[in-house]
Amino acid sequence: MRVVDTSAWIECLIGSPLGAALSGELPERGDWLVPTIVQLELAKWLTREVGEDKADQVIAFTETCVVGDLDTAIALSAADLSARHRLATADAVIYATALAHGADLLTCDRHFDGLPGVRFVPKTDAR
Repeated sequence: MRVVDTSAWIECLIGSPLGAALSGELPERGDWLVPTIVQLELAKWLTREVGEDKADQVIAFTETCVVGDLDTAIALSAADLSARHRLATADAVIYATALAHGADLLTCDRHFDGLPGVRFVPKTDAR
């Protein structure tokens, strides 16, 4: 399973050169793990940037994937990961969700670079 971080989603959705490079890294539908916080971030960004219809379409896609709900175990793990790795709350929840499900994390956000189970693709690689 693979979690696709919001940063990677956005690059793919805007069709950037990095998004094109990431397309080969996207999992098969049954292997997507989508944390609920990623759904929130996507809905917020898409509604603001491209409109509610596109947001509804993308969120509908995420609901066909495995959705990783934020529960107490993931929240406590995220609190620990946030403190240990200096991650923002949302990032810690995304990472904790991946770890809890034995998934890896595909991201373009440098603050994940070097963490176990992370496939980090720098934004400068494809631009």
